[in-house]
Amino acid sequence: MNETQLEQLALEWLADLGWSHVFGPDIAPDGPAPERSGYDQVILTDRLRDALARINPGLPPAALDDAVRQITRSESPSLVENNRRFHRFLTDGVDVAYLCDGREINEKIWLVDLDDLANNDWLAVNQFTVTRVRAGSGTRRPDIVLFVNGLPLVDIELKNPEDENATLRHAYNQLQTYKADIPDRFVTNELLVIADGLAARGGSLTSG
Repeated sequence: MNETQLEQLALEWLADLGWSHVFGPDIAPDGPAPERSGYDQVILTDRLRDALARINPGLPPAALDDAVRQITRSESPSLVENNRRFHRFLTDGVDVAYLCDGREINEKIWLVDLDDLANNDWLAVNQFTVTRVRAGSGTRRPDIVLFVNGLPLVDIELKNPEDENATLRHAYNQLQTYKADIPDRFVTNELLVIADGLAARGGSLTSG
């Protein structure tokens, strides 16, 4: 088994678990079914807006747009701080305010429906190319990215199980390179996975 075959096998396993699948170049800005305005865009905002409206029925579009702005905006030069801020959004909801009949209404918008898991959008994307445009440039292509409601929450880096030099340590180091070269991609990350078809490890953004 080579790395490409392992990637396809992983996608089949994910499909068995209920994940949909698209090929990264197909939804790229210049692909046949684009879902991104540029290679620096890492959140699938149309899927996110649709999911927020579905999970938070009755809220006006202005409130949903405010939530999307908060989620997609970085407030710190530190990847770890931005990641911590997003994690609070994921666990505690996003605070929004809007006017209704002249009164200000304060609400929380939830990013994931934990009561009805089928109400969420589960999408696996392989070969998802990301280019950094701020503070230098870098282009990287993680093997598989898992999106929940348009939010890239999981990165899976695979290595060829038949290559003695392609170890889990190499996969781990590759993720560290990704974090340095395309940090915006990892603001919303909740889980990093490295695997070679025989062994696997999972951890948070700052795991050793």
